[in-house]
Amino acid sequence: MSSEVTALLASISFALFAVYGWLGLRHSTPLTATVISLAARTITLGIALVLFGGVPDFAKRALVVFIILGLMQTVISLLTFMGLQKIGTSRSQPLRNSYPLWSTVIAIALMGERASAAVLLGTLLVVAGVVIISWKPEVAPPSYRWWHVVYSMVAGFLAGVAFPLRRYGLTITNEPVFFSFVVAIVSLLGAVPYTLWTGGERKLIWHRRAVIDFFLSGFFEALGALLTLIALTTGRVVIVSPIVATTPLFSLMISLIFLRVKERITTVTVLGTMAVVVGTIAITLGR
Repeated sequence: MSSEVTALLASISFALFAVYGWLGLRHSTPLTATVISLAARTITLGIALVLFGGVPDFAKRALVVFIILGLMQTVISLLTFMGLQKIGTSRSQPLRNSYPLWSTVIAIALMGERASAAVLLGTLLVVAGVVIISWKPEVAPPSYRWWHVVYSMVAGFLAGVAFPLRRYGLTITNEPVFFSFVVAIVSLLGAVPYTLWTGGERKLIWHRRAVIDFFLSGFFEALGALLTLIALTTGRVVIVSPIVATTPLFSLMISLIFLRVKERITTVTVLGTMAVVVGTIAITLGR
């Protein structure tokens, strides 16, 4: 399976992660979402590691890289859920999924990757299309404040930094399943101090429906993370990153088809969808 197809499957998995996370947040809190989803991610990838042969030989330098990525993932997960709660899915997703711009710049500037004009244009089209599809200024939570966008913006930037780091780590030791598990368990452990610091009783809400939704969210996040690493084993950051960022397109489709969300399809939505599709095709052909 090509890296482009694998990245596309990762995008669909992350769309399901976002949808289930949003469903769970109707009954619980971002901290609860972070803890449960990270736990589900760790369990899922631990099982995958056992099925794929257990712990392989690896370089210590690669392990350090993925430990850093695990700590970053704790922050990214918490900021993502806080953004979903504070400013809503329609505002948070475009900002969170701006990461291809950051990852492309870093990959070209620091890792020496090359990107053709078609790839750069495709990246811009994907990001623009994601923003157009997701942005709905008229819908905002009652507690919305303009500075709440910082949560999703920082999450997007850190996600952009994470892509080149993943690629770098895999060039040292190419074991995507093992390192997916390392990132998962480190990110889960990284959430523990924050949980204790904020006070569990006040911040953690164990609603049954939310727990199920957050667990499913974590499962699909684990699948998306694993597929992303597999795509990066053979694909370049400038190719994989923008394809994975098509997540909001699939989130919209899932919400319309399966959740029966009453979403009006406008000319702007159609244009955004076309931009994402054309951008993805341009990236694939321009590689």
